[in-house]
Amino acid sequence: MPVLSVVWLALNPTDNIWPHLLSSVMPRYFGNTVALAVGTGLLAAAMGTGAAWLVSMYDFPGRGVLQWLLLLPLAVPAYIGAYALADFLDYSGPVQIALRGWFGWETARDYWFPRIRSLEAAIVVLASALYPYVYLLTRAALHEQSGSAYEVARALGTGPWGLFARVGLPLARPAIVAGSAIAMMEAVADYGVVSYFGVQTLNTGIFTTWLERRNAGGAAQIACAMLAIIVLLSLWERFARRNARYHQSARQPRPIQRQRLRALPGVLATLACTLPFAMGFVLPVGVIATYALAYPQGWVSPGLVRAAWHTVSLGGIAAVLTVLMALIMVYGTRLSGRALPRLLMPVTTIGYAAPGAVLAVGLLIPLAALDHRVADGWLAVTGTDPGLILTGTGTAIVLAYLVRFFAIGQGAIDAAFTRVPPSLPMAARSLGRDNAGVLRAVYLPMMRGSVGAALLLVFVDCVKELPATLLLRPFNFETLATRTHERASLEDLGNASPAALLVMAVGLAAVALLARTNLGGARRTKPPLA
Repeated sequence: MPVLSVVWLALNPTDNIWPHLLSSVMPRYFGNTVALAVGTGLLAAAMGTGAAWLVSMYDFPGRGVLQWLLLLPLAVPAYIGAYALADFLDYSGPVQIALRGWFGWETARDYWFPRIRSLEAAIVVLASALYPYVYLLTRAALHEQSGSAYEVARALGTGPWGLFARVGLPLARPAIVAGSAIAMMEAVADYGVVSYFGVQTLNTGIFTTWLERRNAGGAAQIACAMLAIIVLLSLWERFARRNARYHQSARQPRPIQRQRLRALPGVLATLACTLPFAMGFVLPVGVIATYALAYPQGWVSPGLVRAAWHTVSLGGIAAVLTVLMALIMVYGTRLSGRALPRLLMPVTTIGYAAPGAVLAVGLLIPLAALDHRVADGWLAVTGTDPGLILTGTGTAIVLAYLVRFFAIGQGAIDAAFTRVPPSLPMAARSLGRDNAGVLRAVYLPMMRGSVGAALLLVFVDCVKELPATLLLRPFNFETLATRTHERASLEDLGNASPAALLVMAVGLAAVALLARTNLGGARRTKPPLA
């Protein structure tokens, strides 16, 4: 419904401003969006691939800790990283204050400093927050390959750089492309970073056209342009990996023997892995925590308590509904044995690729029309006005969360069903259990961990979601994400910091689960001295 609604609004606008958009702002919106996506994808690929290669192939000081720490930026929303970077490097930040003190400079005219609120800074912030997608997939791809290929290459005289370029990079290319595509899609969908840095992209254009120009049709037309970019990115990801399929030997693969780095190379490898972690996690957490300690009154603000309650209630309801519906859909599809449900099931994941602002445009217009019809009918029958039931409450936000993150719940539940041995439900049915009884007695007990993980992951993504929440929330309604964004946009990081820390604390729980799942099973081999 949201996607079809956006397309219909774009094709049937009340006031068609598309020619004006095309001749004035669209080239700038489109160019900045493409530059942001490409820059973020390339930088995230470099950071994630480099870190994955180092921790997989070499042993150096701090490697055991860094392989876990490199995941932590996933807990920090990119918009919080933008607030921290700007505060740290701006004219009134500690870096420039220290430079003026050391060199005796008095004003900004006395020295040159890079412009912080810029497209380049937005790329750095987004890449620092999103590189773990590339790191996770690339590291898994490297560990799934046999160490024999690397040993043969070393025996033939291939050096470290040749080993990476001629063996490791080709084998990990599908994973690198997939991780980079995710980072680019997230960059296209970002609103918090680009709005704070003043970068005009298609996402900010939706907000400007809808909220300031009061033109829903124009916003829908820009949203269609965003959807086109997302579709192109998805097609590019599939095209780039079309012939990149590598299979393991049927025999037990030989684990990779990490080479131990000494002295300077080891120190450089440690620094290379520490830098992404510092940019994506240490800097944001350090700056925000400093403000939270300096302004303790922000923790007792009634607005913070309300925002936390709204966040927990909406995110919790959305997570439960998403996982419950995914459970019913996946189990029903397995029981039906028909082709049509299996063909339609992947369509339900399309919302994850659609940016939050696009979903908000596609949901708010039809829901508002339905709201008004229901209210008019209720008023005619009872003589009382019920108000806006869907768009005047958190219902629209919950629906947006459900559509946006349904793919996470479905993927986790579907994977959990495949891990249950088929003999167990067959035995339960032979003992007289019906389908519901088999689900309660066999599947759910064995899938308890996966269901809990799906609930947590969906809840965390709901807590961090900003664009859809900003557009769909009722008046005077705050969540932790919107409270952080609004206070930071007013340069009030003192009052924004408690909400930001709570968002990051929730994210850390999901990262801990992700680390346990993806890194806990990594092969542990004693590295030889090289």
